[in-house]
Amino acid sequence: MISLLAAIAIAVLMIGGALFSLVAAIGLNRLPDLYTRMHAASKAGTVGSGLLLLAVGLHAADIATFGRALAGIVFFILTAPISAHLLARSAHKVGYRLWSKSARDDMIR
Repeated sequence: MISLLAAIAIAVLMIGGALFSLVAAIGLNRLPDLYTRMHAASKAGTVGSGLLLLAVGLHAADIATFGRALAGIVFFILTAPISAHLLARSAHKVGYRLWSKSARDDMIR
């Protein structure tokens, strides 16, 4: 049986993960250009997914499931920022422009 303290911790992790995922979804809909949308999706989405995986691992109360959840978190942390960077760099090389009100483009040579 799960204790009250563990249930509260799992609930806080789930709410936090859901809020970060909501922020990522709002960022995808509201931000002005491809690069800022990609930033919102990669950063907030990674944190939201990590918190939700941690909540699942704790709720399972099984060391094997918790280990898989931690492996998933490490995988997200290692791959999401790298893939977002590579996609943004490829988009820039193809010619996607920044938002018109952006201050500067550091990738121009």
